[in-house]
Amino acid sequence: MEGQDLSQLRLHRWSDREIVAVALAALAIGFGQFGVVAALGDVAKGFGQVSNGATIADQAGLSGTVLGVGLAIIRLASLGGLPVAGLADHFGRRRTLIATLFAGLVVTALAAASPSYWWFVAIFAVGRPLLSGADAVAQVTAAEQTGQADRTKAVALVAAGYGVGAGIAAVLHSIGLGAIGFRGLFALALLPVIVLAPLRHWLSEPDRFNVAAATDRPLPVLGAVAPRFRRRLAVVAGLSFALSVITGPANSFVFLYAQDIVHQSGYVTAAMVVGAGASGLLGLVLGQWLADRIGRRVTATIGMVGISVFGVLAYTGSGSALALGYIIGVLFGSLLAPAAGAMINELFPTSVRASVAGWWVAAGVAGAATGLIVFGTVADIRNQFTLAAAVTFLPAAVAAVLFWLLPETRGREPEEVSG
Repeated sequence: MEGQDLSQLRLHRWSDREIVAVALAALAIGFGQFGVVAALGDVAKGFGQVSNGATIADQAGLSGTVLGVGLAIIRLASLGGLPVAGLADHFGRRRTLIATLFAGLVVTALAAASPSYWWFVAIFAVGRPLLSGADAVAQVTAAEQTGQADRTKAVALVAAGYGVGAGIAAVLHSIGLGAIGFRGLFALALLPVIVLAPLRHWLSEPDRFNVAAATDRPLPVLGAVAPRFRRRLAVVAGLSFALSVITGPANSFVFLYAQDIVHQSGYVTAAMVVGAGASGLLGLVLGQWLADRIGRRVTATIGMVGISVFGVLAYTGSGSALALGYIIGVLFGSLLAPAAGAMINELFPTSVRASVAGWWVAAGVAGAATGLIVFGTVADIRNQFTLAAAVTFLPAAVAAVLFWLLPETRGREPEEVSG
């Protein structure tokens, strides 16, 4: 496939309905995955016991260590996203995306019936790899269906879809908790199943996959990445691990921190989420513009360092620092998404691209689990959230130098880079 004449491929603009359909799928994935983060504070209160003490366990209901371990288990379950995403290299992007998206949402909704915290963790852990795999395949699908002029825009649109879904979960929790509770929020994961079912007809199989599948259809995941690409894969996995050491705890603890440590009202938290949505949109637009003009590597490096610095700021103790750190941190995360998303898909051939996306997910899972346990354990020491953020985020940001071990892919098609 890698020598294929690109004129024989049917490629789409980033605004075509085939790409919009992938972005809507990403919206549903974001809603399903982010519910556990948005409702973490109330999950802790619902399954724990709140008192007037000074520890995290007293204020939130469960200790930082217990919460961190539970979240780490859920994240580790996403390791299953590796073989799930790899299936798309064998059975196709469209079929895999549809099956994993709907199955993952149904299982996630079952968490509404959890009788205890650890049952909640277990049920969420079953649905997590399905949605993680679907997210990886969605990014691959958008990248493969576009040419170099539209690729970062398509990746940005899919990232925006995921962000909107996550934002909807956060806003619903912040302003609608009294009416629906955290169980109602999880049950709402069934809603995208109903709404998006007719839209599955908009999803199409990328021509890049169809042509590659005609000559080379490897076994899923294991052994799928040729030796000459394994150095690149190791660098990509290292970046995913380090990035997730930051974003795992930074995103997972933020709403518990706002609600139970800073004691921020639900409407203020909702306003913070809306502000982050606006900054995220700005970051995606700016990120795709920079990625196409100054390059993927420098844009992604700026984004990763910014996430770390403003992640620390968010946990320094005041409501204003939380809002500023969260909103600007989302901007830098969105700045990174189009550059890194396009670059990773441009570095590898079509026959293994989804498997590589699965390895990105797997390495990110390991990084997030590591970050969550370290962050939660340090935060348990006299509520030292600032120390926990600094110890966890800042060393991981140094790994941004790994972007410079990869070739710059700006202005190039995947067939040129991986051929």
